Amino acid sequence: MNMIDKPKKAGPGKRGMIFAEPTIFERGAPGRQGYSLPEDEIPAADPAKEIDAALLRHEAPLLPEVSELDVVRHFTRLSQWNYSIDTGLTPLGSCTMKYNPKVNEEVARMSGFVKLHPQAPVADIQGALELMFHLQHYLAVISGMDAATLQPAAGAQGEFAGLLMIRAHHAAQGNPRKKILIPDSAHGTNPASAAACGYKVVTLKTGPDGVLSADAVAAAMDEETAGIMITNPNTLGLFETHMAEIAKLVHDKGGLVYCDGANQNALVGMARVGDMGVDVLHFNLHKTFTTPHGGGGPGSGAVAVKKVLEPYLPVPTVVRRGEHFDWDYDRPKSIGKVKAFFGNFGMLVRAYTYIREMGAEGLRQVSQRAVLNANYVRKSLEADFHLAYPQVCMHECVFSDKIQKKFGVTTADIAKRMMDYGYHPPTIYFPLVVPGALMVETTETESPQTLDRFIKAMKEIARECREEPETVKAAPHVPKVRRLDEVKAAKEPKFVYVPKNP
Repeated sequence: MNMIDKPKKAGPGKRGMIFAEPTIFERGAPGRQGYSLPEDEIPAADPAKEIDAALLRHEAPLLPEVSELDVVRHFTRLSQWNYSIDTGLTPLGSCTMKYNPKVNEEVARMSGFVKLHPQAPVADIQGALELMFHLQHYLAVISGMDAATLQPAAGAQGEFAGLLMIRAHHAAQGNPRKKILIPDSAHGTNPASAAACGYKVVTLKTGPDGVLSADAVAAAMDEETAGIMITNPNTLGLFETHMAEIAKLVHDKGGLVYCDGANQNALVGMARVGDMGVDVLHFNLHKTFTTPHGGGGPGSGAVAVKKVLEPYLPVPTVVRRGEHFDWDYDRPKSIGKVKAFFGNFGMLVRAYTYIREMGAEGLRQVSQRAVLNANYVRKSLEADFHLAYPQVCMHECVFSDKIQKKFGVTTADIAKRMMDYGYHPPTIYFPLVVPGALMVETTETESPQTLDRFIKAMKEIARECREEPETVKAAPHVPKVRRLDEVKAAKEPKFVYVPKNP
């Protein structure tokens, strides 16, 4: 479908072939196989004699009985239902769904990287260790920090590791302290990470301008507060303009400053949070440095720290010893391991490749263009959708359904209607401080032509909300599946299969 055409209501199946696909169990039949192997020349062993009885199954596992062709067609058809960054704009605010250059994938698939065993001798993995050593350094330099770990497997695990280091630091001073300050504009995982580390969360209200005020921090900060977790730019898409002043207030009371770096796509090459007084920062390599998102992982939440926290970095770190690289386990103050082996290595290869490909000037242009694109969308749609904070934004802007509610149309309705126009909906109902939020992030990888098509579609949806609200409220019309009961689907998942002996 041309994304700027108005979709027809009777859409499914009208353009191309749309396959209805059953579950893999429904494709199968008893006794069907997808392999043909010669007879085993080794005498069959009796499991009951070889394995402890407590470990044996009493019933055969319920697995689909399918041919190779069944499997290929099933998963190919499912893949054709997917919407991805390779098929179209994915404007998920806060998630930074940018295009992943294919050169990153090629490098990550080099046999020397793919075939590495995580327990291989150090002498056999010098290339991998060198890559990790330099990536640690790059991330520290980009953020204005002194050292980094690549272990954490996701942003939330990076938060957890960073807070454990803050706790270890305070414990070494004789008091781990009790509280963490977190603005209401922070990412939702921040309070969870703080609670998981044993801290009480103190929520600070965002000011009327959408940023945290120094006065709010001063009123809450005391000697029992371990530090503050602050997302910069915040989830409203705004730069925290009082960052240095806030950091000084926290430091004066002996606390430390944690920066959630999920939104670094607006800052890389332009500003360094370490220069603003931040002590610990996590990167989402799968956001800023284009390692793929998807399905809960694999991601990478590398953490960079200042000297004060370097002794507490997870073990092992990668170090250089003369001309060779090695694991360093001799870190008595370390918080220990946070991930098996050394994190998601393939993600590290992709991020390293991207940074080397872009260079310092390229990274600067990433931020410049991401901010330019976000503000182009913001300005183009400000007359059609309510802007929670109309000032210049950073990498993302937050609209709401305040205008459309007058016609009985909600944020969820708008998101569903976007599917008819061929667009993945943006992040909705987040951040929580904006009722009915539509959080749009187009990233730097989208062209002006793509943005113009997106803007035209959104303007048409805004017109429909005024003149044809029932059309929007009944959306989507074109996708193969119409409106789903998301709550029921989450609470009552349906598992369909054909019993082995029906």
